[in-house]
Amino acid sequence: MQVCLFLISASGQQLLPEIAPLQCIDGLRSLVVHEPIAQRVDPRIAPAADAPSCVIQLYFDELAALEAGARLNGPIHRTLREPLIAGRFTQQVMAVRALAPHAPPNQARLERCTYLVAYEGPAEDFDAWLAHYLQHHAPLMSTLPALRELEIYTRIDCTSGLPCARADAMQRNKVVFDDASALADALASPVRESMRRDFHTLPPYQGATPHFAMRSMYGNLATH
Repeated sequence: MQVCLFLISASGQQLLPEIAPLQCIDGLRSLVVHEPIAQRVDPRIAPAADAPSCVIQLYFDELAALEAGARLNGPIHRTLREPLIAGRFTQQVMAVRALAPHAPPNQARLERCTYLVAYEGPAEDFDAWLAHYLQHHAPLMSTLPALRELEIYTRIDCTSGLPCARADAMQRNKVVFDDASALADALASPVRESMRRDFHTLPPYQGATPHFAMRSMYGNLATH
């Protein structure tokens, strides 16, 4: 199972860090940078005023490689030093469950549109929560029209020397589409209605569930 480092920039920050050097980190398998889109794509949920200005996802096959990359003065720290030190990012490492075939964009199309969702938690019984989500909610999500990717993330503990605060969402999800129009169509589909009905049967939990529509840019990584 892959692991992913989320680096989440605060709302309103205008500085997009230079991410090209990140692509040379040992063990890094994929890299995605998300920026918010202003248009409304969800008929039920208005665009959030506090959307992060940038979300960076760094994927590794092994936790040890991620920890090596995120050590103090390591390659991630060196590349993103100024925005990290300035407190513009929070960090969270999570396990990745890829539940739909990952069809990466071809070289002529390195952008897609993503709906990022966080369940801040906590759940009253996390085992019951996750079992229901994976057994009932995720299969519905996987039938969204024109879906390109579906990933569910759960938190794990690890070491990190990055000088930024840790986020602690109990779960994150993303669904990915070719563009904002395809995402909007999926969110207006009958599948979404089925998802809303199932949502109301989820085991009890607390916390917010922010939804962010993002423009997603994929790094073109060399083989390590």
